[in-house]
Amino acid sequence: MTVVDTSVWIEYLRGNKEFSEPLIKLLNNRKVIALSAVFGELLQGARTKRENAIILGFWENLPHASENSLFIEAGNLSKEYSLISNGVGLIDCYILVFAMKYDFAVWTLDKKMQDAMDQIETRTSNTFFCSMNHC
Repeated sequence: MTVVDTSVWIEYLRGNKEFSEPLIKLLNNRKVIALSAVFGELLQGARTKRENAIILGFWENLPHASENSLFIEAGNLSKEYSLISNGVGLIDCYILVFAMKYDFAVWTLDKKMQDAMDQIETRTSNTFFCSMNHC
């Protein structure tokens, strides 16, 4: 399964084929997991009722996993790796902890988040698999 970061969803919603085509393939193969923090960010930025409905449609139809205590774990991850000082916020840490907890891949276009994934991979057995441009 793959956690698709907000940055990739935005490109998909903009119709950017570089990202929409691989994301559609993942979606068709049921390889995308929904995460409340990502969909919350998407809803925050929705410009129209149509966009809002599309985002909610994905949220309602994609698989989910338990997110209990993830903000606490995200805070600990941020502190352990000094991620806030590298510009990686709590939502990004939340996404990383979620992926680590369930052994999911992360697909992001965020360079700071990618750097954080590299840092964590170097010190642990976690592998996030996806590159910045494709998953």
